[in-house]
Amino acid sequence: MGYALSHPPRRGVTLVELAIAMSIVVLMASMAWPSYQARLAKVRRQDAVLALTQVQTAQEMFRAHHGLYAASLSQLRGGVGPVSPQGLYDIVLENVGAEGYGVVARARADGQQARDLDCPWLALRVDQGVAEQTPSRSCWNQ
Repeated sequence: MGYALSHPPRRGVTLVELAIAMSIVVLMASMAWPSYQARLAKVRRQDAVLALTQVQTAQEMFRAHHGLYAASLSQLRGGVGPVSPQGLYDIVLENVGAEGYGVVARARADGQQARDLDCPWLALRVDQGVAEQTPSRSCWNQ
C-alpha cells in the first residue's frame, strides 16, 4: 500500500505575477505623471494671478490718492512686493506712465514653477483704465 503524499495547494503570488503587476503600475504612473505635472503647474499659476491682481488694486488706490500710478512696487500698499505670495514668481513693474503701467510675473528660476514651459510668465498691462492680460487666456484661467 503506497500512500501518496499530497501537498496542499499553495496560496499567494508568484514572483512573476508580482513583476507583471509592478510593471503595469509603473507604466500607468509614467503615463499619468506628465499630465499631473502640467495640472500642478496650471494650479500654481494662480499665485501669479493673485500677485498681479494685488498690484492692479494697489495701483488704482495709489492713483486715486496721488493722481498718477506708482513708479515702484515699494510705493504700493496691500501686501504687494517683488515676490508673489507663495514665492513662485518675481514681480516687476514696467513702463509706468501717466495713463498706464505694466506688471509682469516671471516664474522664479529656482522655484517650483521654473518647469512651466507653457506659461513661464504672466503680464498685465493697464492703459487708460483698460486691462490686458498676456500671454494668453489659458495662462490666466485654471
